[in-house]
Amino acid sequence: MKFHIKTYGCQMNERDSEAASAALLDAGFELASGESDADILLFNTCSVRDQAERKAIGKIGLVKREKRVRPDIVVGVLGCMAQSLGETLVEKVPHVDFVLGTDRLGDLVDVVNAELERRGKIVRTAPATDDSPPSHLDGHLPLERRSSRVSAFVALMRGCDCFCSYCIVPYVRGRERSRPMDEILDEAERLVEEGVKEIVFLGQNVAAYGRKEGLAPNGRSALARLFERASGIGGLRRIRFTSPYPSDFDDDLIEAVASLPKVCDSVHLPLQSGSDAILKAMNRRYTVSEYMSVVEKLKGFAPGMTFSTDVIVGFPGERDEDFEGTRRLMEEVGFENAFIFKYSPRRGTRAAGLADSVPRGVKEERNAVLLDDLKRRAETANRALVGRRVEVLVEGVSKRDDSRWYGRTTTNKMVVFAPNPSILVGDMVAPVVVRSTAATLFGEFPAGDR
Repeated sequence: MKFHIKTYGCQMNERDSEAASAALLDAGFELASGESDADILLFNTCSVRDQAERKAIGKIGLVKREKRVRPDIVVGVLGCMAQSLGETLVEKVPHVDFVLGTDRLGDLVDVVNAELERRGKIVRTAPATDDSPPSHLDGHLPLERRSSRVSAFVALMRGCDCFCSYCIVPYVRGRERSRPMDEILDEAERLVEEGVKEIVFLGQNVAAYGRKEGLAPNGRSALARLFERASGIGGLRRIRFTSPYPSDFDDDLIEAVASLPKVCDSVHLPLQSGSDAILKAMNRRYTVSEYMSVVEKLKGFAPGMTFSTDVIVGFPGERDEDFEGTRRLMEEVGFENAFIFKYSPRRGTRAAGLADSVPRGVKEERNAVLLDDLKRRAETANRALVGRRVEVLVEGVSKRDDSRWYGRTTTNKMVVFAPNPSILVGDMVAPVVVRSTAATLFGEFPAGDR
């Protein structure tokens, strides 16, 4: 029997989909080449943003036609939307056979087998009822079946305790629970033994890793301790992480990020707004000044550090001066990459009870302004690198031009270059940047270089 998983949403969902695929492969199922070849169709869904949820429901709805032609196929929904809607999802989309919530990923093989044997509606969304470490997160596909042969996601924790007023994550992924550090390091070592060169550590609030469980002594950051230990893994070239909550990014973690050579010089630090009034309405537990303190400390330790962020425009009550505060702060930090979202209410959150007071046209205008600013900054920063060598971890053939290869710098900039026979995937190379755009650096190797 063959399966296919369609994934929506964040990197945590991507990681969950790979763990689910690994579990099914271990149970004897096969990966399908696509939806039309699959006996089992799985949708790993997102509820964090309205658009992701609407896309998922629309796509699942279209499967009704396929099920008319092939009534024996099994259709299952996993992830945040499954957790949020539960039984309602089966009522809304009757051709869905089963729904598994975010804490029930470990039930997947049993549920699929049950559906194949006796057919019926199965809905399992009961969350974890204790503080036990999250399980079923360490499975990975064979290296040749992964989307990247160089980089791999490793989940550190589940859930979030922040309860931002606009965010549904604590309600669909539960409260923070961290995995044991030794278990994580064992997973990372296995990946490196298989050929992985870069590990990306994941968590909804990764800076809070191990805080509840007391995984680091004397009040130290457990994430900093994990970085130190992971840096000792032979063959591991780079460590990345996402996403840290700004007020949990303490001095111990700042020093570790800036001083450990394997930790990349690129930090994703969610901002959401550059207005103290809007941050308070969002229930973000920091001020603009406190956010900038983290940025300035990181830049002080590592002047070449680059930053990316998340921003919401049009949150209820956002005035022109609040938006301009966001724009000024983004300029001050020098963000070259950002995920900018137009606010949309999410059911079940505190902000859902607020009047959506910013007109759609104003949201779109503010969104466009920030994107234009972002492009200008990125173009300027990348242009300054022309003529310089940059160190690149080679990832493979470019998706846009199969005559060229690509990789990323430690500052997370994409570099495209013409390969030569001596270059292998996973190598570190140092091309000279010959031209640039806002999104890409183009490199060449001078005569005599590899």
